[in-house]
Amino acid sequence: MQSTATLVVIGAGIVGCSTTYHLAKLGWKNIVVVEQGPLFATGGSTSHAPGLVFQTNSSKTMTKLAQYTVELYSQLSTEEGPAFYPCGGVEVAYTEARLAELQRKLGWAKSWGVEGACLLTPAEVKAKVPLVDETKVLGGYFVPTDGIAKALRAAEAMANYAKAAGAAEFYSHTTVMDIEVVNGQVQAVVTDKGRIETDKVLVCAGIWGPRIGRMVGEVIPLTPVQHQYVKTAPIPELAGMTEEVTYPMVRHQDHAMYFRQHGDCWGIGTYQHEPLLVDPDNILPFAEAPVMPSVRPFTEEHFGPAWESAKELFPALGGAELTYKINGMFSFTPDSGSIVGESIKAKGFWVAEAVWVTHGGGVGKIVSELMTTGVPSLDIHEMDINRFSAVCKSAAYITRAGAQQYDEVYDIIHPLDQQTHSRELRVSPFYPRLQELGAQFIFSAGWERPQWFEANGDLLDQYAIPQRQGWEAKNWSPIQGAEHLATREKAALYDLTPFAKFEVTGPGVVAYLQSLCANDIDKPVGKVIYTAMLDANGGIMCDLTVSRLGAEKYWVVTGGSVHGHDLAWMTTHLPEDGSVRITDVSSSYCCVGLWGPKAPEILQAVTQTDVSKPKFKFFTNQRLTIGNIPVLAVRVSYVGEEGWEIYAPTECGLKLWDTLWTAGQEHGIIAAGLGAFESLRLEKGFLFWGHDIHTEYDPYEAGLGFAVKPNKGDFIGKEALLQRQEYASRKLCFVTLDDPAAIAMGKEPVIADGKVLGYATSAGYGYSLGRCVVFVYLPLAHAQPGTQVAVEYFGQPLAATVVEKLL
Repeated sequence: MQSTATLVVIGAGIVGCSTTYHLAKLGWKNIVVVEQGPLFATGGSTSHAPGLVFQTNSSKTMTKLAQYTVELYSQLSTEEGPAFYPCGGVEVAYTEARLAELQRKLGWAKSWGVEGACLLTPAEVKAKVPLVDETKVLGGYFVPTDGIAKALRAAEAMANYAKAAGAAEFYSHTTVMDIEVVNGQVQAVVTDKGRIETDKVLVCAGIWGPRIGRMVGEVIPLTPVQHQYVKTAPIPELAGMTEEVTYPMVRHQDHAMYFRQHGDCWGIGTYQHEPLLVDPDNILPFAEAPVMPSVRPFTEEHFGPAWESAKELFPALGGAELTYKINGMFSFTPDSGSIVGESIKAKGFWVAEAVWVTHGGGVGKIVSELMTTGVPSLDIHEMDINRFSAVCKSAAYITRAGAQQYDEVYDIIHPLDQQTHSRELRVSPFYPRLQELGAQFIFSAGWERPQWFEANGDLLDQYAIPQRQGWEAKNWSPIQGAEHLATREKAALYDLTPFAKFEVTGPGVVAYLQSLCANDIDKPVGKVIYTAMLDANGGIMCDLTVSRLGAEKYWVVTGGSVHGHDLAWMTTHLPEDGSVRITDVSSSYCCVGLWGPKAPEILQAVTQTDVSKPKFKFFTNQRLTIGNIPVLAVRVSYVGEEGWEIYAPTECGLKLWDTLWTAGQEHGIIAAGLGAFESLRLEKGFLFWGHDIHTEYDPYEAGLGFAVKPNKGDFIGKEALLQRQEYASRKLCFVTLDDPAAIAMGKEPVIADGKVLGYATSAGYGYSLGRCVVFVYLPLAHAQPGTQVAVEYFGQPLAATVVEKLL
């Protein structure tokens, strides 16, 4: 075995082989791949995966990864045959709700560019899959380029390429015993066959991932779950079929099942049964496993209902014998997403975990890009290793969340559906008051955040809020609209405690932040700067506010859901000389947003400092005392009204709320939730990172050029950004639906003259405007105010108009 390596890849399943293949394509050499089992039927999930590749996903990123995976696997083969069969994929609907969901899925397909996707009648479903009883289904959804991946062939073919290119050596039956880390940097991988000196490790260990992560103190939050898959003996209706796959594969999501052909046999997979969790520490070594480590004995008691469902949809299975039956393990994370990126626990410790065969090719590509240039070709924040808060990385949370993800894998999920487990993990000091006001909470990054307040029900007597029905009414209340209008008319308190808050200090702090930020942050003490941090390609990596508190002290605030993501980006770019320090003070300070035209009067009533506009200007910060409480007041507003973000020590939070609440009574103050917060920012054209802006967009096309100062000096992404500006082809536009009663909710395709121009990055009702607002990136030729487009909502084209500005 080699004693040194540029990179050690742990795991030779589909992800390890794919990443090694793509690194070889990029010119990497001296890669060592170690595998605890044989090559390439390693005994992990890749070895038993049925191989169904359905490309359409609610996530653009996951869809694009699947599309690339299809493209890649279609080019691979071994002596045994091709690595991909483009048989197409059919999804059937048993219920009206599922039929509507398939219509929504077709909208995603149009938005993400899935070619050939269409809806099917029951007869058309039957024509594509003759075994189906078409009388049982209401319709279907079909993608002709979906298909069956032969994962072991794909893995072997990619490994063979890497070896032939002189890029990698593969070692089977090699167990990783430890990973040496010195001063926060990977130094070596210790195996049972010897020590390999390296400064980079990539963990593609699948269900073993958590065990490898612990070696460097990194929690890899996934849980292996057993999943049942069976094959029938040959059935008469498939007699004479010699090709492995002829008919499209089928998903029957109303019964949590899927099916595929195996020549003259039929394969059946089911998620109907209860989640059967496995502790990663209890996975047997390859030599001790009866079949393979990732396969447990089949549990007949869990399969009965699924077998009946299968025979109902496919009557030909009625007398079939089951000759192959397994409980095979797959990885489930707390939010169902993959886990990709470099750990902040140890430099050089890279992870590509919880990746299924469907996305294996695409993930290998983006990981290779990430490790080579630092800039993947897709925005991958949904997969970011740092996205989970500490409370969402406990063993109990990981298993409960993994179980819920297994339960819901084929469910119809509304954008505002909430998890039912592990609640009240993180609450603000205002929580008792929020409860008293009848807050309806949603869960975000471990926090309980109010969506609206039942105590504001009386506002509906003052404000006429359009009613909703059906999908758009789910997890919604007209009270949200009333809170919105009350904020615009009077004043409201918003719990902003989940904001991530960092103190950035030191003699090198100005140079450090100038190198990260696109805006000029070298402003006088007391100024607040809105800025983006860019990646090397000019894409928007972070979106935040920076307040200067002193000559060598800044207060940086970003969204709670991107806390770990943004902190990791800032941390990895710290100067090595120790001249800058980042202190995460998020839990030390609470925050309340006081906004609305009456906000200045309310704040003035509780502080002796003059907070009038001449004395306390927009985009400035000051230290105040509110009652007896020392606070930092920042005059900014994400809702487009007068007001402040007010930060106070967490232990003073309840008193702060009560003081402002009492002072606001004569001004009609209310508490308002995230529902109003979202609609207010939409009306003002304020952008939401992860939706309207991320690394695939740059500040100029997003309309944020005002926050870019290219003449200030060099910063990450500057050169690429200026090149992108020169060749701009699209811009973020504001669109309003012509029908005041119409609603869109985001991700819908935006169409003109039969052509998909873009998709809704954000959408929601503007209660002050009296119509729905949609954000969409449009080609410059269609970006002029007055341009007519259509927003396709559940298959219905809603007439819409590009507008120059909103409120």
